[in-house]
Amino acid sequence: MTELSASPDLELRLVRYFIAVAEQRHFGRAAEALHITQPSLSRQVRRLEEQLGARLLDRTPQGTRLTEAGEVFLPRAKSLLRSTAQAAAETRAAAEPSRLTVGYMANLYVTPAVREVRRRHPDADVNVVHLAYDETRTALLERRVDAVVVRLPFPTDQLEVTVLYDEPRLLLVPLDHRLAGKESVTLDDITDEPLPQIPGADPAWTAFWRIDPRPDGRPAPGGPVVRSLEDKFEFVANGQAVAIAAGLRPGRTIRPDITAIPLHGVEPSHVALATRAGEHSRLLSAFRKAAHSLLRAPQEHADELPYDS
Repeated sequence: MTELSASPDLELRLVRYFIAVAEQRHFGRAAEALHITQPSLSRQVRRLEEQLGARLLDRTPQGTRLTEAGEVFLPRAKSLLRSTAQAAAETRAAAEPSRLTVGYMANLYVTPAVREVRRRHPDADVNVVHLAYDETRTALLERRVDAVVVRLPFPTDQLEVTVLYDEPRLLLVPLDHRLAGKESVTLDDITDEPLPQIPGADPAWTAFWRIDPRPDGRPAPGGPVVRSLEDKFEFVANGQAVAIAAGLRPGRTIRPDITAIPLHGVEPSHVALATRAGEHSRLLSAFRKAAHSLLRAPQEHADELPYDS
């Protein structure tokens, strides 16, 4: 297969499209995630294959699979995009010393700390960006963000992490569930209740949010496989699973057909600030100080969106 160095006209946009299809194993799902039409995505992938001189993907009745050439190209494609993103971020950092980008996860609020940094440094360009639960470390190491407010656990090597505050965990159940209406529940109440599973999730994250294994050593019950919060809510609402969440007031969730019950006897969720280890720029230091001073569990927002995936 042609080496990337021998393909000066290789388009990064096409590489990104190929990676989306390779990860989704389905042109339709990839097109939806990329917000383009499926025929357009198919054409773009064919263009990439023509540039490389190799077929990368085969369609099957079950979806899409990588060819042998595709298996070889996929890790190199990901490395190419990572290198490009890092080069761009480092270039921007060198050209814009007064720029700070703060990442945050669902149902976590960074506004008070961001506003304080902007107030103290009106010349600075301070931005915020939402991150999925499984991309916080990557976003930091690729320099897409400079700091992240995140729920633990997640891989923290090469990072500096400090806990800002704790949030109690709760159980999400449908309104007609046998536990709905109780003031609180314990793990004994959900011994045999299935909990959703996310394929490929970090093992420590999975263990924490499924409480797996249980204190007596037994594994947590299996449950439906989900890939998004919306899927998880649907499984809970129709009675196929219960779920563990944080960042809520009891009884309140984003959906009217699901209720939240305090889950007693378990460790709370830890909300933390993460940055790249060893970095102490003027703006980053200002944000660290503001985050530790101003970011607290915001009860007035706690009914908007539970986070556990």
